[in-house]
Amino acid sequence: MDAQQIAHLDDKQYEQLIVSNAHPPVRDPEIWAALTHPDNLARTRELMVHMHQRTGNTLRNRKAERDIFHRECIARGEAGRKAWLDSRAEYESWRRRAANFHQCIQQAIGELGKVQRTVNRQQTLQVGENYREMLRQLACAVHHHQATHAKAGGIADQADYELWRVLDRMTVPVGRDQEQVTLRTMLDIYWTDVTPVDEVQERRAEAERTMRAAPGGKSARYGGVPQARHVHNDKKLA
Repeated sequence: MDAQQIAHLDDKQYEQLIVSNAHPPVRDPEIWAALTHPDNLARTRELMVHMHQRTGNTLRNRKAERDIFHRECIARGEAGRKAWLDSRAEYESWRRRAANFHQCIQQAIGELGKVQRTVNRQQTLQVGENYREMLRQLACAVHHHQATHAKAGGIADQADYELWRVLDRMTVPVGRDQEQVTLRTMLDIYWTDVTPVDEVQERRAEAERTMRAAPGGKSARYGGVPQARHVHNDKKLA
């Protein structure tokens, strides 16, 4: 049975599945997964808590009845003592079974608590990822607006500047230490697809950077004034 099928069971049938799968050694993994599915988790926990409360009440009531019966047996003398001893084995057998079931349900409730915390963390992470994706889309839209404006060469208004400054003001946490990084940095490093550069392109880019850094478009390594050199210079002019 899957989670959807179990969800349509009435409470009595649902409780029977819980009882059959509360103890881990005899548990059906598929049914337990359906019982602890996020859509069924709240109902499973609610019914388990009610079962645990009922078992606890039954144990207390039977003990109270047993105490009354014990006093009655004492008042009857030897016949009462025999009746008390004769009923003891049956009561103790029932009490052990009920106490074991009570403890089993309690441990299962504890398991549900762990499952619930895991679901809560997953939901929190998913919500965080959704908000992060929305923020990425917003940052990309603002960046596209700024790039389009720069390409057009128009004069930006104050509202444009305020919009673009959002990329430098707003931050998001990144990494294990949750360091705050601006949206513009996120766009430059994480949120923008970059085409890998091969060795030829890298050498060409390095050559262009060298030429641009040199005065007059010449590399600095060739700077200075060349000296004339005369071969077979008998006049010793140089």
